[in-house]
Formats: sequence, C-alpha cells, structure tokens
Amino acid sequence: MAYIFTSESVSEGHPDKISDQISDAILDNFLAFDQNAKVAIETMVTTGQIIIAGEVNANTLVNVQNISRNVLRKIGYTKNEYNFNANSCGIIVAIKEQSLDLIKGIRNHNLQLNNKNPLSNIGAGDQCVVFGYAVKESYNYMPLSLELSHSLLKELSDIRNEGKIMTYLRPDSKSQVTVEYSDKNVPIHVNSVVVSTQHDEFDTKENMHKKINMDVKNILIPRLKKNFLYYDIEELFTDNTKYYINTTGRFVIGGPNGDTGLTGRKIIVDTYGGRGAHGGGAFSGKDPSKMDRSGAYEARHIAKNIVASGISDEVLLQISYVAGIEKPINIFVNTYGKSKINDEVIASNINKVFDLRPYAIEKRLNLCNPIFENTAVYGHMGKSPRKVYKSFSDAMGNVVNRQVELFPWEKLDYITIIQDVFK
Repeated sequence: MAYIFTSESVSEGHPDKISDQISDAILDNFLAFDQNAKVAIETMVTTGQIIIAGEVNANTLVNVQNISRNVLRKIGYTKNEYNFNANSCGIIVAIKEQSLDLIKGIRNHNLQLNNKNPLSNIGAGDQCVVFGYAVKESYNYMPLSLELSHSLLKELSDIRNEGKIMTYLRPDSKSQVTVEYSDKNVPIHVNSVVVSTQHDEFDTKENMHKKINMDVKNILIPRLKKNFLYYDIEELFTDNTKYYINTTGRFVIGGPNGDTGLTGRKIIVDTYGGRGAHGGGAFSGKDPSKMDRSGAYEARHIAKNIVASGISDEVLLQISYVAGIEKPINIFVNTYGKSKINDEVIASNINKVFDLRPYAIEKRLNLCNPIFENTAVYGHMGKSPRKVYKSFSDAMGNVVNRQVELFPWEKLDYITIIQDVFK
C-alpha cells in the first residue's frame, strides 16, 4: 500500500543538541584518560547559562567548564547578540560520585553464578529495551526521509560556517521532509520540505521572507541534490514538491535564548526518524556500560548486517536486558513480511552469530574509546565508520592524541557469517 512518511532533524545549534554535545564531549574526555570510567552526564542550557549534573566514577578529572565552552565555540555561539556566548555564559556544575550499589549488585550476582568475577560475565547495568532498524531504501540502510532531513541541515551548517553566502544564518535550525512511497515501499516523490532557520535582523519583514525563501530554494536545495550520497534524488523533487520556510515568520531569538535545552530530548532524531521503534532510553552523556546506548548500537549493527546480507529488505530488532544479567532475556524480530526466512527463526539464531553480553559488545565495537561527541548531532545511526585523530585534555592540562574509529556499529562485517548461518 502506498503511503507518505515524515521525519525531522535539528541542527548542532538547537538547544537540545547543544546539551547532547556537551554531555558527550565531557564523556569523551573522561574515557580518553580512563577507559573504565562510569559516566552519566545531563546538561541543561538556557539564556546565558549552562547547568551540568550527573554521576561519575573515574580515575581522572576533567575541566568541565573548558570542555563546555569549546563545544559552544565549535557550534558558533560566540556573539553577545545571541544571549548565549561561549566566552561569557555562566556554568554550574553539580557532578557527584556514581552510586556503587548497582555495580556491586551486578558483580555479586555473577559471583554467585560463576564463583568468580570475570569482566566477561559482567551483567547489564540496568534493565532496558533497545531497538535496531535497517531498511533497503538508501545507501546506508536508513529511512530516506530522515537522511534528507539530516542532509538539509548539514548543508545549511556548511553554508553558515563557510561565511560566503546566506551570511545572515545563525546556529539554530530545524528541518522536516515528507517522502511519498509506492505500494512496493520505493520512494517516488518528496512531498514537502520544511526548513526553519534562525537568522540575523532584516530591515523589513518582506525582505526577510523573500531573501530566506529564495536562498533555501536556489542555494540550499541544489546543494542538497548535488551532495547527497549514493542516491539520485533529483527526480524525487518535482514542481509539486511543497516548501514551508520559516513559517512562523521572524526567527531571530533562537538557541538557548529561545528555548531551554536538555540532554536526551531528541531520541527520534538520534535514531530512525520515527520508523521502526525506540526503547525510550536516551544515549548522550552515558558511558558504554549503559545498555540503552551500547545495546541500541549493537541492535543497529545486527539489523544493518541482516538487511545487507539479503535476508530481508527491512528488519526491526528488539533486545531486552535485565540489570545484573549478562545475556538478553528476549530477542524479537519483525521483517514486515519481507524476509525469505521466518522471523522466529531469525530471532532464535541471532545468538549464534552475535555475542550479546555487555562486555562482548563493548569489545567488539570498541565502545570504551572516546568516540561519542561525533554521534551527538545528525543521528547516531547511518554514518560511515571512519578513523580520525582527536585531542583530549584533563583538569591538570595533560593532553592526549588518540586515533579512534567512529561509528563502528555501521560496519558491514557479518554478512558472510549471517549468510552461512541462515544458508
């Protein structure tokens, strides 16, 4: 049956995404000096103010204020007229030691089961339900509506940072793309595009509307079509594509001056744009022992490899964990009737291919490395794995340079094994 589906994205300057980036930048700096650090950081931003709270157990100290200000500088919050300036905003820090009760409970549980306490048998840090999703719809097995939404804002951000055209742009922006699908689940038309971007003052309302509308259609959309990876989207945009640009009118007051931002409040933007499902647990600011983060990454890893192996054109995977238990208590698979193999058979065989214990996931995906700030904007899923060099500092001014691999859960490294297991 033909249908229409919409996904949204928000830019790095959106208040909630500022909070996510600060939380993950703090996490990365802890992990750079202590790979066993246990970190749970929540950030709130508002007019001229950042509040950072959470719990940490680590063998290092980091300068939370410097890290936060550096994040804001990279985003572009460096002007007083934004009422949120990296160099002058207030920062309140309320970080305490993480509770040891749950950690001790997990280790005691496994000690009773095994008469020993190997790291490989450490249980889940808390109960959680996580989902992974993949669909044979775009080059990276992500919903096209979400990829277009992300790509629109990445192009807009590049234009702003280049500083040559559309020089009125400010950091906060949102997008929304509606895609029409055929009865064979093939994208056939971009039904509508929504762009809301913060901007400088204009001399008149009429000039503002005219300028921004023209630039989005004549600059932003052509760049999107030109730079969109591995998918010819030109024919999806037609004369019937509708554009909604800054529909509320003036958007000068934005960022944390316009709305309070909180860590973990854009979980649908972070994952699959509303396709598939979400377990409810946010990602940013959490070290990989938190299974609602690492479990979701592994679920995506499995789902993507299943679709890429040719078993199904679409798959939704659910994995359920209980605090203190190292193996998941349930695995559910839904292939929406598109699989060559029964869903129950796929679910029952996943454990034959993937070790889903928390420790095994951390090791397989190298999640104890400082790789998480890069996940905090434009989605945790769908980006290409790559190696980069990054610098980190602690509170004493020590600096380490590390080569890390970003987005390892996006690797297509289990296709042959899956095909062998499922014949």
